[in-house]
Amino acid sequence: MPMYQPNILRNVRLDVGAGGQVLDLETAIKDGILGGGGGLVCAGVTEKLDLKKMIEELESIEVPSVFICPISLDPMQDPVTLCTGQTYERSNILKWFSLGHCTCPTTMQELWDDTVTPNRTLQQLIYSWFSQKYMAMKKRSEDVLGRATELLDSLKKVKGQARVQTLKELRNVVVAHSMAKKTVMDKGGVALVSSLLGPFTTHAVGAEAIGILVNLELDLPSKANLRQPAKISLVVDMLNEGSIETKINCTKLIEMLIGRKDLGSENVSSLSLLAGLLRLVKDKRHPNGVLAGLGLLNTICLDESARNSAVSIGAVRPLVELLPGLNNECLELALHILEVLSTIPEGKLALKDCANTIPNVVKFLMSKSESCTQLALSILWAVCNLAPEECAALAVEAGLAAKLLLVIQSGCNPVLKQRSVELLKLCSLNYTTTIFISKCKLSRTIQ
Repeated sequence: MPMYQPNILRNVRLDVGAGGQVLDLETAIKDGILGGGGGLVCAGVTEKLDLKKMIEELESIEVPSVFICPISLDPMQDPVTLCTGQTYERSNILKWFSLGHCTCPTTMQELWDDTVTPNRTLQQLIYSWFSQKYMAMKKRSEDVLGRATELLDSLKKVKGQARVQTLKELRNVVVAHSMAKKTVMDKGGVALVSSLLGPFTTHAVGAEAIGILVNLELDLPSKANLRQPAKISLVVDMLNEGSIETKINCTKLIEMLIGRKDLGSENVSSLSLLAGLLRLVKDKRHPNGVLAGLGLLNTICLDESARNSAVSIGAVRPLVELLPGLNNECLELALHILEVLSTIPEGKLALKDCANTIPNVVKFLMSKSESCTQLALSILWAVCNLAPEECAALAVEAGLAAKLLLVIQSGCNPVLKQRSVELLKLCSLNYTTTIFISKCKLSRTIQ
């Protein structure tokens, strides 16, 4: 809604017609646009439309400032005018009076008469304007729903490039209109679109079909159908070979389909899927792809066999290298994946062998969220505990000791503090106190 701008009702010019016709108030009354008695007969609709409902449903459109109450900045439903000539919503101005005010809220003039006069002309103009906008919106909505139904019927018959075009148009309709989603689901659209995915599906058809499915709500039978090996295999192929939009949609679809019991399945933990996700998260040009890829990789790595597969294809090093450039949401996901990978021997070894693990992870102690601090501590403990003599020196050089002391002195939970104490002891084992303090490069206050 726009900010209120004071208007004198005389010479008000408004667009009240669907065709863009501009009318002043006098012409609107003379030509009968305002109707008689506050009702409106429009496009065959004989019942009186509810103004409050219309205002709520048209909340996002720009409303003429003359319709806006200066107090609430909402469209008026029962406008009344004061002796100063200013108009307000009745309930708002009466509340103003009940607070002991005897002035006009807009001009701050003292009122010589506290009578409020119903502004029927403006009320009818508001009703007429909202009615026409509302009816136009309903007609557009009906047109969209009808078009969605036509496209579903057409999809049952067409093949080749015509099928691709039909799917593309259906996807555009579903993305742009929430009501169209319900129509597609109610008319069996999920099953119809899902049936187009299989071993012989072209990537052009598959990309559009998947783009539709990720915008719909999938029930359990629909998910079970889409988890068929042939369909999952196609989605994984497209994750590896499609456009960035297709890759993101494939990632979202797999995320929608898998449950905890599916994590150990051959399709979900396949090397091809993991490799595709790793390529997606490494492409820094597309932050949405990085987020989607990390989200699915995080879910998949809950399964131990998937963790082993992820380590075997070299997931640790690229994830470590990504850390400094990630936003907070992606950073937490990446740290969680590395923390999960550190629970298996192969993952610990891969983290230790990556030269940037310790310096990159140390940076996030006490610099982001408490969750990031907890994950970073867990990773550092796994690495330093695996090879204390080798890793402790690297950790001290990276400034770990000062960060651990900050954790210990902070308001973090006791578990984090205890882990910090243990890690600090581990790092200091090969040093005398004096040498350790000197190597830690601590400020005098922390010393």
